Amino acid sequence: MSRVNIKRAIVLLVTGKAEPLDHLVKDNFWQVRSPSVVFDVPKQIRLTLAGNERLWKVPPVNRREVLRRDHYTCQYCGSTKNLTLDHVIPRSKGGKHTWDNVVTACDRCNARKGDRTPVQAGMPLRTQPKAPMHPVVTFAEQFWREQQQQNLE
Repeated sequence: MSRVNIKRAIVLLVTGKAEPLDHLVKDNFWQVRSPSVVFDVPKQIRLTLAGNERLWKVPPVNRREVLRRDHYTCQYCGSTKNLTLDHVIPRSKGGKHTWDNVVTACDRCNARKGDRTPVQAGMPLRTQPKAPMHPVVTFAEQFWREQQQQNLE
């Protein structure tokens, strides 16, 4: 639930993105007048999910999102100090700036790895990088993991 101003409510109603809730009660409307039309704007509206306008999108690959995904820890040594971003396969060797190729690394590990892959540098990753999932999917996976652990005990 949230509040929107009356202009936004009118736009949502006219474009079909919202519908009135109590359209039978006459006291639940404000009248908005223009020179040519009188428009009854309901006091309460409900968004209708039409099309893919409210779909969750994978966030862009940027420093803040990568640090959040990696829990603000270096993916090589586990440090939480002086964090930078590191390309698992270096850009000079054809690596892309994608979720699967960017990890959090401390300054020391990033300099030590240099322009090499983790295998060449002898520095294995603690976790494989992957794109963030929809929050509902993440919650469901965590829930089922906990259920399986409880069933084993």
